[in-house]
Amino acid sequence: MPQPLIERYRDTLPLEPGDPVVSLNEGSTPLVEAPRLSERVGARVWLKVEGANPTGSFKDRGMTVAVSRAAGRGAKAVICASTGNTSASAAAYSVRAGMTCAVIVPEGKIAIGKLAQALIHGARVIAIEGNFDDALVMVRDLSERHPIELVNSVNPYRIEGQKTAAFELIDELGTAPDALAIPVGNAGNVTAYWKGFQEREASPILYGFQAAGASPLVNGAPVANPETIASAIRIGSPARWEEAMNAFNTSRGRVQAVTDDQILDAYHWLASNEGVFCEPASAASVAGILTHGLPVVDGMAKPETIVCVLTGHGLKDPDTALGKAPAVITCANDIRVVEQAVFD
Repeated sequence: MPQPLIERYRDTLPLEPGDPVVSLNEGSTPLVEAPRLSERVGARVWLKVEGANPTGSFKDRGMTVAVSRAAGRGAKAVICASTGNTSASAAAYSVRAGMTCAVIVPEGKIAIGKLAQALIHGARVIAIEGNFDDALVMVRDLSERHPIELVNSVNPYRIEGQKTAAFELIDELGTAPDALAIPVGNAGNVTAYWKGFQEREASPILYGFQAAGASPLVNGAPVANPETIASAIRIGSPARWEEAMNAFNTSRGRVQAVTDDQILDAYHWLASNEGVFCEPASAASVAGILTHGLPVVDGMAKPETIVCVLTGHGLKDPDTALGKAPAVITCANDIRVVEQAVFD
């Protein structure tokens, strides 16, 4: 059985000796080679399937470390703003630690699978009239006014946990990939990957992709009312803006935008061609390399190996899946009718 993430990489994490390990056996997620995608982009492509984490997203990597450190400090409650995945992870890990959890979400802007997770784990979920950026401002204020641990990616322990995904890539491939493609919302994950690569003295090219309707890093200015089908990256003012841009610039990579149609096409294509079902925001990494290719700056070779990060499982957002998938075929309870339906 794989060790908890903290136990595998404890010597790289800033935890105190007495901190408990609050874990659901996160990490060690599959790295799946994608032969059809490789053929399309002209490079060897792997998919880092972070939806295989316990609550179905990459957030668990950071949450195990953040909640463990909070427990070590004696915290009794955690709070976060969320578009969905952070709420699910915070709720699960707080239960594991014996803490209470409060979540602030933008009303009507959270996928049903993620909302169900937060609620079933017993989190107090409050929906506000506003977007994620409004919710983040609110939880920051609340955590300053009350003894409650903020576990959004502004928490440095979240970044420390999430950097372990970069370690896993290097450990499994034997070296860092030439490039990494990653969806960008609040920009904590790309910040964490770059930190992990740098700690292993690796410098792959970073390709970040934002939804066109929520692309502040691409535009160079916050987006007041971000809109996209990819709810996990529907963020107009990323908390890790400067760190992310430093990572892109230092790696000689770039951040670009993809439309909702391009995201949904990649989302459906992955499921029907590679057998991998991810949530829409995850597919931004694949949509990006299909749309923009693998651009390089002068003097650099085109990447021969690339990892696309798939941040969350497809069942996080069943409504989108059902809207994109073929309809169920209804027929009579008659073998001849069923036979025709199967083989027609």
